[in-house]
Amino acid sequence: MDKKYFVKMLIILVVSSLTSGILAQEVDRTELPIKGPWYPPIKTLDARDAEAPPVFEVKAPKDAPNVVIILLDDIGFGGTSATGSVLQTPHFDKLASQGLLYNQFHTTALCSPTRQALKTGRNHHSANQAKISEVATSFPGATGMLPDDVAGIGTVLNHNGYSTAAFGKWHETAVWEISPSGPMTRWPNGQGFDEFYGFMGGETNQWSPGLFHNQNQVEPSSDPDYHFMNDMATKSIEWMRFQQALTPDKPFFVYFAPGAVHAPHHVPQSYIDKYKGKFDAGWDVIREQIFENQKKLGVIPSDTKLAPKPADIKDWKDLSDKEKKLFARQAEVFAGFLDMTDHETGRVIQAIEDMGELDNTLIFYIAGDNGTSAEGGMGGLYNEMTYFNGVAKGSDIDFMMEHYDDWGGPTTYPHMAAGWAVCFDSPFTWTKQVASNYGGTRNAMVIHWPDGIRAKGEIRTQWHHVIDVVPTILEAANLPEPRIVNGTPQRPIEGGSMVYTFDEPLSPSRHQIQYFEMFGNRGIYFDGWFAGTVHIKPWGTVENRFPEDTWELYHVKEDFSMSTNLANERPDIVALMQKMFIGEAEKYKVLPMDDRRQELFNPKLAGRPDLMFGRTSLTLYEGMTGMLENDFINTKNSSFEIVADIESGDKTTNGVIISQAGRFGGWSFYVNNGTLTYMYNFVGIDQYKVTASAKLPKGKSTVKMDFAYDGGDKPGQGGTATLYINGKSVGSGKIDQTQFSIFSADESANVGLDSETPVSKDYDVESSKFNGKIDKVTITLK
Repeated sequence: MDKKYFVKMLIILVVSSLTSGILAQEVDRTELPIKGPWYPPIKTLDARDAEAPPVFEVKAPKDAPNVVIILLDDIGFGGTSATGSVLQTPHFDKLASQGLLYNQFHTTALCSPTRQALKTGRNHHSANQAKISEVATSFPGATGMLPDDVAGIGTVLNHNGYSTAAFGKWHETAVWEISPSGPMTRWPNGQGFDEFYGFMGGETNQWSPGLFHNQNQVEPSSDPDYHFMNDMATKSIEWMRFQQALTPDKPFFVYFAPGAVHAPHHVPQSYIDKYKGKFDAGWDVIREQIFENQKKLGVIPSDTKLAPKPADIKDWKDLSDKEKKLFARQAEVFAGFLDMTDHETGRVIQAIEDMGELDNTLIFYIAGDNGTSAEGGMGGLYNEMTYFNGVAKGSDIDFMMEHYDDWGGPTTYPHMAAGWAVCFDSPFTWTKQVASNYGGTRNAMVIHWPDGIRAKGEIRTQWHHVIDVVPTILEAANLPEPRIVNGTPQRPIEGGSMVYTFDEPLSPSRHQIQYFEMFGNRGIYFDGWFAGTVHIKPWGTVENRFPEDTWELYHVKEDFSMSTNLANERPDIVALMQKMFIGEAEKYKVLPMDDRRQELFNPKLAGRPDLMFGRTSLTLYEGMTGMLENDFINTKNSSFEIVADIESGDKTTNGVIISQAGRFGGWSFYVNNGTLTYMYNFVGIDQYKVTASAKLPKGKSTVKMDFAYDGGDKPGQGGTATLYINGKSVGSGKIDQTQFSIFSADESANVGLDSETPVSKDYDVESSKFNGKIDKVTITLK
């Protein structure tokens, strides 16, 4: 044999042996992203004489399941038919009948905190999400900025070979980061999701949502039958089919988080009609019905007592006939909205089954990120923005009755009365925001995984918290907890796996201690006991300073509904639990507690960053659209002017120069049939329109709207709007009142059009597009 050939073959064999040994080594999944193998240098000149090593690919562990998390919004423990509700959730029920229903699963009592805890496996303060992202502060634990040492499940699964997608509500990115300027690291794509289709804030108009596809704004649909719930389900199905068609051996992770049934309660009439007359008996009778159903179904112990409802909630029998009619209608719309949500969720589950993937898909269907919302107050709201701006007319019964037939449709932005929230949180007392009562934190959950769970249709009673979902996924997928992610050592996961409950129904709970805190409402669970205090009601104001709060004590191991307060009988346990709470609060960055509400919507008072801090002027250009309220100059409660350099063509000039928000509150500076116009839409109730007395000339012009605020330091007052064309005053008008707090949760400011919903009835979204040219627009605060 030729000596050179022998040497060459020997080298190839050695390299091949080394390579095989390297590839045979177990992949280290504790440091993400996973590092590829080391190969010795190749010294062969000609590729024909060398053997190429295999391409390194990150793959999920063998037999790792697909993972789907379904998270509904603002529905409590008594909100699914599987847990006794008169509300219908057949697809939740079907999964429960084929999987496991957990009747002691807990959330944080509010949206953003639950979502961040769910996806990170850490307590919400550990993830810097003390409250919703819109009221972040500079205190540790409350900044609203997910720290690098708290990687979420999207990142972990993506780095371990999963395709990942998020659909629907996000509500976890710091509000000052939701702009084209970023940074994008805390947007969904920066948190490990290959695909995102949804909205970034806390709520959206289901008929005209403000959406993003990945980091790009989505054009509003012109389909008159459009509804976001249907759209997001369709987009989810399309993505899964595409992913499985191309990579059938690659597992997928889908985070499916509808904005439903958070306000606004928007739903097609056909769903509302299904529930006509179903709530005429009122919330007291229906709450009792739900309670009895829960006992019959065995989802609560047979000896459970129905906890008293809050004293502020009127008995149904004491309401006027007009109130009863309106409130029943509110519940019909809410029920229809939940029905539609469950139906569209069912489409997603059916699509997984049709692909043949249902048996190998680990599904968490969580019915609510907190208890049902009582933020509609005692009477409900035609437009939720009236609440945030202190507009009493928005909750006036006679005024709301004018919108009775439209309730739930595109011309309303509604919420329901708090009595229904208490009803659908049966058998507990309280609601969303009240972290010190299970009415705010107890949510029904189903886990469905035929390949991994033998039991069918059984109830699991072990005590668990939303931080337990991530470790459950990791154990089910045979993945370790990462210790380093993207170069950053990780804070340990604070939850514990629920896998032990799959085949051990009588196994004792392993989650022994858990703190809760939200706006000062706080409590602690420990080994079958719960102590806590209601510091502030969802519809009320703070009555006590923190040290003066009165604590309650419940032996929840024996008192499922928290119906019997034992604080006076066992002050020793109360004192011990209070000390335990402080210990946990110090450990997880809960302190200092912050019970401020309206003040925290002001970034200066809250102490969080703001893109507009220190700026009195903002210059924009044509095509700049989708600017959310927290990233736009704040013209509220002050004098300001808008100056625009525009050019009219040969056609009659029409369209929006610049606008902010829409139908339920906002303003627009536009041209209507050649006439310069300014419209101030006050919470969708009163519209103040100022028009020019002279037509806009052809060619280039400088137009201005000057607003002189009358209120001084007093918020929400009126003023005078004056219009100018090329320096000449052409019209003036009085605006009696303005919105002092917020225009919209999701509608945006736009140059050259009015997106989502229109501020003015003079145009629709399509016809709002400016048909001339806009050189620039400058807004200046005075």
